Amino acid sequence: MIQKTSLTATRRTVIKAAGAAAFVAAMPSVLRAQDGPIHLGALNPLTGAGGSYGPSMRKAIEHGVALINANGGLLGRQVELSGEDTQTNPDAAVRAARKLIDADKVVAVMGTWASSVTTAVAPVCWESKVFLTCVSGSDTITLLPHHGYLVRTQPNSTLQMEKLAEFLGKDLGAKRVFILGAQTPFAKPNEERLTADLPKYGSELVGALVYDKDKTSFRSEVDIALKAEPDMIYMNGYAPDVTVVIKDLFKSGYDKGRVAQAYAMNQKVLDNLPAEVANGIYTIAPSPAVGSSAYKDLSDFLGTADIDPYSCQTNDHIALVALAIEKAGEASGDAIRENIRAISQNAAGEKVENVVEGLKALRAGKEINYSGASGPCDFTDIGDILDTNFRYEIVEAGKFKTLRVG
Repeated sequence: MIQKTSLTATRRTVIKAAGAAAFVAAMPSVLRAQDGPIHLGALNPLTGAGGSYGPSMRKAIEHGVALINANGGLLGRQVELSGEDTQTNPDAAVRAARKLIDADKVVAVMGTWASSVTTAVAPVCWESKVFLTCVSGSDTITLLPHHGYLVRTQPNSTLQMEKLAEFLGKDLGAKRVFILGAQTPFAKPNEERLTADLPKYGSELVGALVYDKDKTSFRSEVDIALKAEPDMIYMNGYAPDVTVVIKDLFKSGYDKGRVAQAYAMNQKVLDNLPAEVANGIYTIAPSPAVGSSAYKDLSDFLGTADIDPYSCQTNDHIALVALAIEKAGEASGDAIRENIRAISQNAAGEKVENVVEGLKALRAGKEINYSGASGPCDFTDIGDILDTNFRYEIVEAGKFKTLRVG
């Protein structure tokens, strides 16, 4: 039985797997008394700018917990998940993180979205020796003094901008690129990377303008951008503000290239725009490992063949945290920190593609190399994902058409 409260007010959820009571009753009394359930935390954007993704991200984590509990839990103990809503707001996220850590006693916090949110939450986690997994991309995040209590499955700004520059210059032949971007932690790093990378492909950054994302119109910013005579405008923000930028660009008569990150330009955005307004916009996004068993399982659970990258990543977050705990024989932030790479980038280990396979292998005394729904989970010393595939798409008649993956 899954016990879950409504996602209202604090957006708190608590999950226990089917058959948990029977499982506990069958355990020796000494083991039943050993610390009770293992507490993990989910901290996702159920509302705010990330609200299009947060509920699915949460469901992906919940599904992982249910699978773990249905297969014996961790270290002979059930896993209990406590969840909170970041509201895509740093202040709200810090309050929620404090609750997860201080009241719910979690050893890991999983799934923060938006670089400003992760930047605010990270110190709360490392100061408490709680492990943090995130899907935020700003280069500044892993440069924080997190002492190893953080990894991210989202490519950092450097990798994302390298791929974007190649796509714009090499694939699309853009020569003059202008950035219209929201005030975020990744605004400046993205500008710096594109300035350096675009010339490799015969292109250049001809200007950049950072705006207040809460404005209701960006027509003055659009007019400034158009004076630079760009043939490609990179809309570097979130869905609410990028939607307004798209409308203002259309009203201005601009008819050249537009590109955005897929998290800012998704099907929900398209459904709320006239087809002629969005037609021809390009998007770029990390590509999940669609051929993996973890992706197939999550696809069946969520009821869609096209899972967003963040839900795939959070599904891997719960797998990584769980397998690190099982490998360590201990449920703590320190244990996760010391073992997460041992189960995810061990070339000599048996390749496993989902958490159930991983748990079975570890219990059989095997070394493992986990690669899940989002792909390989190999991290640098500071916690950056090493590499991933990207998907490039174009909007045609109100729908996305994939151009290539690679």
